[in-house]
Amino acid sequence: MQWDGAPAVAAFSHGMALLAFVVLACLLLRRTWRQRPHARAMAWTAAATALWAASCMAVVVADAWPPPDGVVIAAPVLVEAAEALRTACWLALLLALSGAAPRLLVCAPLLPAAALTVSMQADASPLLRAGLPLASSVLGMLLVEHLYRSAPLNKRWGIKFACLGMGALFAFDFYLYSDAMLLRRVNPDIWAARGMVNAMSAPLLATAMARGPAWTPGLQLSRQIMFHSAALLGAAMYLLAMAASAWYLRYVGGAWGALMQLACLCGAALLLTAVLFSGAMRARLKLFISKHFYQGRYDYREEWQRFTRALADDAGGLPERAIQAVAALVESPAGMLWLRGADGAYQPATRWNLPLPAATEGADGPLCHLLSARGWVIELPEWRAQPARYDGHVPPLWAAQLWLIVPLMLDRSLFGFICLAPPRTALQLNWEVRDVLKIAGSQAASYLAHRASAESLAVARQFESFNRMSTFIVHDLKNLVSQLSLLLVNAEKHKANPAFQDDMLDTLSHSLGKMKHLLLKLRRDDAPDAAAPLQLDELLARAVQAHVGSEPRPSLELRAAGLTVLANGQRLERVIGHLIQNAVEATPRSGHVAVRMQESGDSAVIELSDTGHGMSEQFVREHLFQPFVSTKTAGMGIGVFESREYLRELGGQLQVTSAPSQGTTFRVTLPLHKEFDHGKK
Repeated sequence: MQWDGAPAVAAFSHGMALLAFVVLACLLLRRTWRQRPHARAMAWTAAATALWAASCMAVVVADAWPPPDGVVIAAPVLVEAAEALRTACWLALLLALSGAAPRLLVCAPLLPAAALTVSMQADASPLLRAGLPLASSVLGMLLVEHLYRSAPLNKRWGIKFACLGMGALFAFDFYLYSDAMLLRRVNPDIWAARGMVNAMSAPLLATAMARGPAWTPGLQLSRQIMFHSAALLGAAMYLLAMAASAWYLRYVGGAWGALMQLACLCGAALLLTAVLFSGAMRARLKLFISKHFYQGRYDYREEWQRFTRALADDAGGLPERAIQAVAALVESPAGMLWLRGADGAYQPATRWNLPLPAATEGADGPLCHLLSARGWVIELPEWRAQPARYDGHVPPLWAAQLWLIVPLMLDRSLFGFICLAPPRTALQLNWEVRDVLKIAGSQAASYLAHRASAESLAVARQFESFNRMSTFIVHDLKNLVSQLSLLLVNAEKHKANPAFQDDMLDTLSHSLGKMKHLLLKLRRDDAPDAAAPLQLDELLARAVQAHVGSEPRPSLELRAAGLTVLANGQRLERVIGHLIQNAVEATPRSGHVAVRMQESGDSAVIELSDTGHGMSEQFVREHLFQPFVSTKTAGMGIGVFESREYLRELGGQLQVTSAPSQGTTFRVTLPLHKEFDHGKK
């Protein structure tokens, strides 16, 4: 072969690269340059690049002058090995310049080693041969871009030439191997120019090192990028292993090979999909990345943005979203929210993937005292194992299957608490996790308190509007009553036709009576209701008798007689009558409505039960006692609310037990009024 044309160009190009990087390596190893940051690492990388250029030049020379017979030179293997070493050194150098941890540096040779392995396979696909070096060049360009952007603005002057030189190396490799993937072969002209491009990068690297650059202090990879990259890498390795297994099954399976191969691939894809969608696997991967790649568990900016978005989102109920947002911080799959009620006790308000217990916690109980006084995030397994640390108290029975109790503190007082189920994967509850949960609990408490205040204000405005409307109606009715009264008087004085006048008088009297009755119902007396001793059996008899014509007809059962309470008779009778009316309307004609009264300690208990359509637990908890919320077409939605408020004024309670299609039971509890005769103890 003559030494001219393309071989001479390729040899000259790579010879220039060899000369440039040998000079660069010698400069970096001089005593005056050794003190510069990363000078030794740059020198070894330059030496590896010079070795690669020498091997490429040797291949070109060997092709131009073949060796004598009997002499075998493994030139292609030498070039591929030298190129893998060169690429690995440049990737490792970029990671070191970015301040990556030493455990990340071992990842640099992975792609070049894979490319070398594939190149040694004679039957390897051309796409795979070019694809792996192409991936290495893309990774190199990404690292160069990260190195430059992560550097402070006042430090970029020292590293810009180095980034330009290293970026040129990987950019040209990207051009070379992307063209090779397109055409299924390496273009000899582009390959020949590769050495010259590398040689032109050496002066830029020397200039940058002469300026004594201050590299960026650390590689900053977000947790999301690490998580998705690790998941993608694991999936790729898994699919490659399954593809190799399927190929082996096809190779040894004979006639069944094709079926076994397709079954293996489909089963592998289904298994991979199930694993990727598994919450437990995702939680374990996140925990592994946080534990082994980062000093802190949380990316606080990302977590706080996610938490705030979850609470501010309008979709769904705020209580349930608060549970989910707090649970996501510790990978918990379920939880429940307890809030302080009007009586000061804490009751379960809502749940997420957990049943609500039929229990309450007093404000002065051991659990609420620990939460409010100490502000702890209580770990229930620790409480059970070390009760002495919790003042000798034992956890409540309803928390047997729970893991954490997170206090919701608002203005240094306990607004409520969130109970969480055990996490999907084992999690060490250190000081960082506890502090994050405390801050999240306070944020959730502020959102819940703001929502409660807004709802209370809306109810107050509705009552104000209702009172204003009632005032106008009363005023108009007074005018109508006055006019009709005057008309009635005039009609009595000037009647001419007795039959006509009598009919008119009957009509006007009936209208006048209806309007007076409406006026009495809408009118509110400014004086407070007078409470007096009241016989409950007589009141219940009147209330039931008022609905004697209803279907179904309510029944009355008095298990105790002569029970007396201190209340306003009209208001209490209106409360009982309203509950009876609701039961009758909710029950079909073939159903049953019963009113029972009994004595329980110092209280009188009135139960009103029906076999109607019933109510769901969520409706009872969230809507039944809300004013201006009604399931009736013409209802105003204040009857049950007003009934409960008046019973609370008397010191009593109104409790509800209901289930869909099983009926409802209202339980009215009133304190008994006892009169003592003078002179008797």
